[in-house]
Amino acid sequence: MVNNAHGTLPPRLMIAAPASGAGKTTVATGLMAALTARGLRVSPHKVGPDYIDPSYHALATGRPGRNLDAVLCGEHRIGPLLAYGARGADIAIVEGVMGLFDGVSVPEPGQPVDFASAAHVARLTATPVVLVVDASAAGRSVAATVHGFATWDPRVYLAGVVFNQVGSAGHERLLRDAAADLRIPVLGVLRRDAGAAVPSRHLGLVPAAERAPAAAEAVRVLGALVAASCDLDAVLALARSAPPLDVRPWTPSEAVAEATSPAVPVAGNEGRTEAAVEARMGAGIGSGSAARRPVRIAVAGGPAFTFGYVEQVELLRAAGAEVVTVDPLRDEALPEGTDGLVIGGGFPEEHAAALAANVPLRAEVVALAHRGAPIVAECAGLLYLARSLDGHPMCGILDTDTAMGPRLTLGYRRAVAACDNPVAAAGTAVTAHEFHHTSVLADATTGPAAAAALIGDAPQAAWQVGDRAEGFVRGNVHASYLHLHWAGVPGAAQRFVATARRARSAGAAASSPPAGRVAAGGEE
Repeated sequence: MVNNAHGTLPPRLMIAAPASGAGKTTVATGLMAALTARGLRVSPHKVGPDYIDPSYHALATGRPGRNLDAVLCGEHRIGPLLAYGARGADIAIVEGVMGLFDGVSVPEPGQPVDFASAAHVARLTATPVVLVVDASAAGRSVAATVHGFATWDPRVYLAGVVFNQVGSAGHERLLRDAAADLRIPVLGVLRRDAGAAVPSRHLGLVPAAERAPAAAEAVRVLGALVAASCDLDAVLALARSAPPLDVRPWTPSEAVAEATSPAVPVAGNEGRTEAAVEARMGAGIGSGSAARRPVRIAVAGGPAFTFGYVEQVELLRAAGAEVVTVDPLRDEALPEGTDGLVIGGGFPEEHAAALAANVPLRAEVVALAHRGAPIVAECAGLLYLARSLDGHPMCGILDTDTAMGPRLTLGYRRAVAACDNPVAAAGTAVTAHEFHHTSVLADATTGPAAAAALIGDAPQAAWQVGDRAEGFVRGNVHASYLHLHWAGVPGAAQRFVATARRARSAGAAASSPPAGRVAAGGEE
């Protein structure tokens, strides 16, 4: 067992490949499951902004799947985020992204050419790499492939190889013989096995939450396949060969403490900073138990809303919120006392009819917006707040329609907050990720990407992305196609919680009887 309580990274491996589709997720998830079955505490990680693979990692290990994204969080946070996620673990398994050296298409000045790649993360964390090679249509040429990846960047330690999609015992012998002179151990050989496949659709694998318990069975099969096909003792030995690396872990509490709360005026509190209003709230100004209890933030979950970074919930809690889950497919009411709502990404287009049928919850979300409570919606959340999705009625908070389209929109975005909103002050620069097949129907909007809404003042764009306006802000509703990783947006959690607290306070004040009077039905 390894003690990494003070930031020493545990034994660790990166599972990478020459290109997408080689079987990284199969090997990484299967390895996580096989090692967990041995009784090891496995910390699962994924390079890049992927939400889906971590859902299978979590099933395999019983721990949250976490992302290591140098673009969204900054390369200086990669080691600290790994150390935080791997606290108390015996081994960390990191699944790479695309090909080993594939990072952002155009690095910024001063960044390495493979910025945000699996190789970049491996260098930042001194993590040995295991290369998964699809050998389905290859023979001795695999040796040249492995040799090229092993020698391309001497700062990346290629510690072993796993051959995937191998057709026969003879094919396996050919591959092993070809690799023998490389002095890079063959850790495993996986035969073609249709039973180990995970179904895919337009944005990648089907999330685990949408196919339970089949997903759990798939993970079990992957674990058994890897345990039978790979030398787990050799894998552990390579992971333990990772050099000691002392890294101060990132923590939600320290991130909240270090972030500077923006000083924004509050309706009814003009001239007072956010800190002053918070102090006033903390002193007990307000009415009833609602003013004294923690802010309660509902986060959308369930099969339709599966995209979210676990650090967002952890940051909300560190900022003083109580976080509860609501499933828009099944729950007909928001959790009692909800003061704010976060609706992340997912696949609402696959569940549009069921979401539309849940009329009571849609009505409660509309009422929450009308009360001035903050609502932050990313991508799938935007679709849910729209008037319709593929012809199915949604919440109608945004006076616009949305629909599936033929084109995939994908990539990192540099954005600037176009106005004050529950996540960021006007002018705040962020890095985000966009990934969707849907679009806002242009003939239903009041601007390039800004829709009319049913609440608050005139609608404004949420973000400015280059010369393009993106998303919607009206009142305390913030809806956008852009995904943020809140660990890379200091102050976002505090700002959201503070907005929810102020909105609750304003609602309590508005509903209180005038001084010297009691509530209706009583006596003066």
